[in-house]
Parts: sequence; C-alpha cells; structure tokens
Amino acid sequence: MIQLYKEIARVAPTRSTVLITGQSGTGKGTWWLDSIHQHSTRSSGPFVAINCGALTETLLEAELFGHVRGAFTGATSDRKGLWEEAEGGTLFLDEIGETSAAMQVKLLRALQEGRFDGRRFARDSC
Repeated sequence: MIQLYKEIARVAPTRSTVLITGQSGTGKGTWWLDSIHQHSTRSSGPFVAINCGALTETLLEAELFGHVRGAFTGATSDRKGLWEEAEGGTLFLDEIGETSAAMQVKLLRALQEGRFDGRRFARDSC
C-alpha cells in the first residue's frame, strides 16, 4: 500500500494520461482514481466517468464526443460529449479494454492529438 500511495503522489500532480490496470473488482476505478483526481491540479474540475464496455461502439462514440441533431435516430438536438464536459477535470474511461480495437485506436488518437473528427478537445482531461 505504501508503494501505491507513492505512485498516486507521483502521478497526481502531472498532466499525463494514466492507465490503471488490474483484476476486476479491485477498486481501480473507485479508490485509486478518486485519490488521483483529489490530489491533482484538476481536483476543482468535474469528474466524469463512463463504462466503455457497457455501450456499443456507436453509442460510446456519441457519448464521448457528442453529436449534432439528426446524426442518428433519436438525436433530436446537438449534444456536447463527455470529453468536453470533463474539460478542466478528469474523464475516467472504465473498461476501455472491452471496446473494439478500432474504438481503442480512435480513443488513442483523441488522447494523443487532442481532436476527434476535426473537433478539438482538451488533451489533459483524461
């Protein structure tokens, strides 16, 4: 546990993307991430979480990056995505390993380049 606290203290003040791995049910998405967020420079910003494995690729893309009215059935108005809602805070992508390889590539590109389909996002929200 001491080593874990040291790691949290080391990564929390950075603007880096953090990947937390481990077995299911070990509290990765709750205790560890909450500690990182609370001790980060983003702690006053929003904490936004999404379970990537529970959504279809199309719905996940719309939830993360938003959509315009008419983009798909049921899109009755423009909607800002969770990525933008998390700006200045923390975006937690839970179960990212459960998404398709194609979706993981899209997410990696958005993280690296700070954009998705020509739209710009804050890269340090994740």
